Amino acid sequence: MNLRCRNSRLLALLALTPIMLLLLLCCRCGGAVHSVTPPPNTPAALNAANINLIFVVSEDLTNNAAGDINPNTANLTSQGLQRTLRIAPFLQQEVLGGENVNGIYALEPMTHMQTANGNSFPDMVALETVQQFAMLNQITLSDGNQSFTANSYPILASYSADSIPAGVEPGPLCAACQGLDFIDQFSDNEMLVSGIVQADVPGFYVFSAPWETASALLANINTLEGYNLTPPATYQGPNYIYALSIAPSERSASLITYNSDVNPPSTYPVLSPPAIVPTPCATPAFSIAVTAANGTIPGDINKTETVYMIRHAEAHPVDFFEDGNYVAAGEWRALDLPNALRGKLNPIPTQVYSIDPAVGFAASASSTNLSYVRPALTAEPYAIANNLPFNLAASVDVFSQNAPALATLASNYFFTGGTFSNQTLLVAWEHEHIPPTINALLATYNIGPIVPDWPPNDYDTIWTVTLDAAGNLTVNNALCEGINSATLPVTAPQF
Repeated sequence: MNLRCRNSRLLALLALTPIMLLLLLCCRCGGAVHSVTPPPNTPAALNAANINLIFVVSEDLTNNAAGDINPNTANLTSQGLQRTLRIAPFLQQEVLGGENVNGIYALEPMTHMQTANGNSFPDMVALETVQQFAMLNQITLSDGNQSFTANSYPILASYSADSIPAGVEPGPLCAACQGLDFIDQFSDNEMLVSGIVQADVPGFYVFSAPWETASALLANINTLEGYNLTPPATYQGPNYIYALSIAPSERSASLITYNSDVNPPSTYPVLSPPAIVPTPCATPAFSIAVTAANGTIPGDINKTETVYMIRHAEAHPVDFFEDGNYVAAGEWRALDLPNALRGKLNPIPTQVYSIDPAVGFAASASSTNLSYVRPALTAEPYAIANNLPFNLAASVDVFSQNAPALATLASNYFFTGGTFSNQTLLVAWEHEHIPPTINALLATYNIGPIVPDWPPNDYDTIWTVTLDAAGNLTVNNALCEGINSATLPVTAPQF
């Protein structure tokens, strides 16, 4: 990239800074406190008066600890998930000193496709690596009349204009929602971090990406800013966290290395008390069946397919609250999902899908700049616990078709063309776009839009779509996860 282009993009990024500054200044309250015993010789926590760039190295197929990455899915194992849950309180307490984070930035999953077992999968690990940490922080949002503080923080993982992978339809771009690009096209990652340094707002900025990306970014920022430090040259393992602590007045920096020394168990995480008690389904039931006798079976419809559609976990403690993530109560649901669904789904899912978490939305009157990460992070634990491949419907521009319009893009993606014939999917989606997707499917059978809206406070229901060997269709909401939102704690579970 030439210097003129580099500078113009940096100026464009800085032009967005006032919105970011307002958010950062409003979010300096501490999150939930979780006790952690640091390893011996742990360095002191970072100075909140400095600009602290904190690099958390996520695992991938190339660089990982034994047993943390599933070689068949390129995703975390239960052991790897356990590590992320245990690193989070260390990061919050020992690195940030209990202070609230100012920004969390993660790898854009579709920029790092990994081949495992002959298939290609997006890298979801970087997001999951900092999700528990996000729940240990807080954000305050306002609609102009009232404010609400939640145990949650947005994770930015959206594409810049020149880093959109082939075949991806991200919808409207949000320049202030940018995450990290694995291949760092046009020095996008350096532009992001240099913009934070130039904005000169003290605090804590956390970046989650694989070693290849994190180490290159750390080295390049060291060179660009002239810090004359010695960044790590080799991978040391997933427990290591690297921080550039920059003194704003002196424009000098120091490099601090932390070792969480986490030794995770290999079993799936057990939620701490209070226990989640299964509850009956509460949403009024519906069931629709379409055959050649009462409709027209489309010629390109999939055969022998079952799709379970779920909503993301709890995200709106008040109606106006929106940060793209779920809130801490949702962490309980997401982590309990493998337990909640055990024995309920027949046939059992063979794949897990969600909306691309890199879909971004610019700040509104009551929301912050955000990446829509919560559907993916809701379904991730289920995929991890059951060793299932996790994919993103990244070619579907979900939010370009909003009710009452039919969501033909999503319907065609999941139910036509034969891709998912003889497959069973668990799909995590946005609730207002599930009915239009099913109505679009019904329309292909010449059946009018007849499914009900998804209730706004319902995070529990499961819609089941079944196509038999002849293409006959049934849709119902007879199943639910059986988790009562009202009983979920407002703070994240401890590990």
